[in-house]
Parts: sequence; structure tokens; C-alpha cells
Amino acid sequence: MTSIEVHSLHKVFQTKRKAAGLGASTRALFKPEYSEVEAVRKLSFQMESGELLGFIGPNGAGKSTTIKILTGILHPTDGDAKVLGYVPWKERQKLAFHIGTVFGQRPQLWYHLPAIDTFTLFGKIYELDDREIKKRIDFLTEAFEIRDLLETPVRKLSLGQRMRCEVAASLLHRPKLILLDEPSIGLDVVAKQHIRDAIRRMNQEEGVGVLLTSHDAGDLEALCKRVIIINHGQIVYEDKVSNLKRKHLTSKLVEVRYAQEVPANFHLNGVEILKVGRYGVKLRFDTNQTPVDKVMAHLSSVGDLVDITISDPPLEEVIAKIYREAAK
Repeated sequence: MTSIEVHSLHKVFQTKRKAAGLGASTRALFKPEYSEVEAVRKLSFQMESGELLGFIGPNGAGKSTTIKILTGILHPTDGDAKVLGYVPWKERQKLAFHIGTVFGQRPQLWYHLPAIDTFTLFGKIYELDDREIKKRIDFLTEAFEIRDLLETPVRKLSLGQRMRCEVAASLLHRPKLILLDEPSIGLDVVAKQHIRDAIRRMNQEEGVGVLLTSHDAGDLEALCKRVIIINHGQIVYEDKVSNLKRKHLTSKLVEVRYAQEVPANFHLNGVEILKVGRYGVKLRFDTNQTPVDKVMAHLSSVGDLVDITISDPPLEEVIAKIYREAAK
């Protein structure tokens, strides 16, 4: 079953041009000039029920605009979309009972009140009875490890604590789909892990679909099975995260430690030497250009190996490369 269907979605914003020159401000007052900005350009994609989908791109790519259209906040200029069978901008109220949303920079919790008050209010808004509200809050507080935070005013919570409460609040009414726009922005490593673990658990136990935008490659690796990369409002890449890594992570980082001192003239064709120490070498090479067995054979011939580490570059580097290629 399909959760999201998007066909040729298009969104154009009009922005007022700033007047320049003598008397221009007066003319602009009575006859303003506008320019058009295409935020989303003929975007088409699908998301299956219960899927964990990454939706990423550089700043200004159109990610947040797309999510706002899918939640009914914005109307598209052209194109069609359905979320759980509803047209978001026409059936926003009905759709709201089946989806959850978290905008990392726009809190939904009441700032001066404890999180438990917002949870209870949301339960009433979504027409849950008191017993169901209490049962649901108990489950979410355990899943997100926030029981000791519920009675604390939101303003006194750390950013990581608040975001855990934000995501939990969006799941109070058992949505079938949750749209997360930068939920881990500004969080430390521990806080990110808490949120990732809780989201993964909700997906596994309740089948909640997740559409995630994030600049953190760790979020994609930890949560998403498939990724869509957009730039300038258009899709530039769409595939499984595993395929993204296999196709584009062809560069290898190798660190070697020897029992003897490394020769001063250490060299290997087709390999970038990053560092040469007294007993160790750090290098990088592309497996498409230089065979792995050739590199390993040469490293073994230099001396007795004490330790060797082979690793992929960070996924962030791969995504940044795709961004740069799409911008050309």
C-alpha cells in the first residue's frame, strides 16, 4: 500500500523586488514588481506504507516546501499529491488525524508548561478518551525515556530532551505516517541516538512510516532504507541507501602499522599518500582506478604488518559529492 503519491508537484513563490534608484521606492509602493522562485519543480515520487524514507538535499533544495505541501500547510502551484489517500491541501483536517509532524525549528510543545500538559491537550484534540490518553502517554514515555521530564516546564529542558518530547507528542494519536523535518538539528551524539532508537522502535512495533529530512548522514544510515536526494526542487538521485554506499563509496582509507620503520621513499602509483610516520602509513585510493589486491600486495612487501585498518569515507562526503555534481 502506498502512503505518499506525488505527481509533477510544482510550487512557485512570488517575491517582491527591491526598488533601486531615485524615486524607485515611491513607484514600488504603487506598482510593485515581483519575481518568481521555483521551490519545487515537477517532483514525482512514491512512498510505501511503513517505509523509512530519507528525503534530503542542500539548503534551499525544496525539502521543507515539499513537506509543507504534503501536510496541507501550503497549496501547490500545480501537480497532484495524496497522503494516505487524502489530498493534503483539500482535506487537511482529516489528514491530521492520521499523520504526525515535527519541524525541528518550530516547537509544538507549550513553552512555559510541562510536556505532560501538551500531551494531554493533544489527546483531547485527537478525540482520545482519558484511559487511552494515559495508556498512550505511559507507552511513549517509556519508549522515548522521558518519564522524568514530563513534569518539567519545557523551557527548562535541554534541546535533546525537548526534541524527544516533541517526537513523542507527534505520535500520541497513533499516526500511520510521521514527517520529520530536521529532528536532530543541534543535538549531541547521545540525544540523536535516543531519538533514532525510539523512531526505529515505533516503526518496528507500530508500522509507522517515516519521511525524514536531515543534514546528518548518521540519521540516514541509522534509520532509512531508501533515500531521495533533491536539488533545486528536482530529484537528482533515488535508490536504496545500501546501493548509494555501494555505487559511490569506491574510495577507501587505509591505515597500516609496521614492525619496522617505513622506508623514506615509500610510494605507490594510483594511491594518495596522506601521511607517512616512522612506523605507519595512511593512504587513500579509488577502487575503480586501483585494484585492492595491488595495494595490499605492495603494503605487505614493504615489511611485517602489525595492524591494518580499511574504512569507507563518511557518507556525508558522498552526499556532498552528489550535491556538487547536481549543481553543475
